[in-house]
Amino acid sequence: MRNVKKIVIAEDHSIVREGIKALISAKHPFKIVGEARDGIEAVQLAGKLKPDLIIMDLSMPKLNGIEAIGEIKSISPESKVLVLTVHNIEEYVRASLEAGADGYLLKKSSYKELLNAIKHVISGDPYLDPGISGKIIAGYLNNKADGEKSSYYGTLTPREREVLKLIAEGHKNSEIAGYLFISLNTVETHRYNIMKKLDLHNVAALTSYAIKHGLVHI
Repeated sequence: MRNVKKIVIAEDHSIVREGIKALISAKHPFKIVGEARDGIEAVQLAGKLKPDLIIMDLSMPKLNGIEAIGEIKSISPESKVLVLTVHNIEEYVRASLEAGADGYLLKKSSYKELLNAIKHVISGDPYLDPGISGKIIAGYLNNKADGEKSSYYGTLTPREREVLKLIAEGHKNSEIAGYLFISLNTVETHRYNIMKKLDLHNVAALTSYAIKHGLVHI
């Protein structure tokens, strides 16, 4: 039993979560040790259980998957993260990888492909869905400038990412202060630091950036 790998499933839809659990547990040396219904719960389980692998949806309530990945990697760096999502968009893939994801698989994939991705990621090998790998390679080759700017995302603190998300959702500084229980001056400082780190200087640019990185969904 020493070779059994501990897995946490982070998925807000119960029927999908149960389906993944049944498939993985059936005949393979994997043990589902936790199930998360939102991003915050996923982070908490990662810190508590230190699983070998977390299967992570991106569209999660309370804390989206990309944000959760970053926090998970900070508290349980040895845990691997396999994104399992419907989002077949370059920006989501790049943002997930920049946050620390070890693999990215689309939900339309087969059971065999899911197992293949799990085995690769748990073994320490990165895995990228064959259906999107070409898009990502093309994106990096054709848009290096954007790639460099996207890498700045990793320099944002968790609090700065929260503030960025709220800015992109259209909230005023005073509203953000109330939501996060911080002072108006602190919000303004975070806003200044975000703009400086990302080299973006207006709300429209910040909003576009937040959408590309999965902080705000359209």
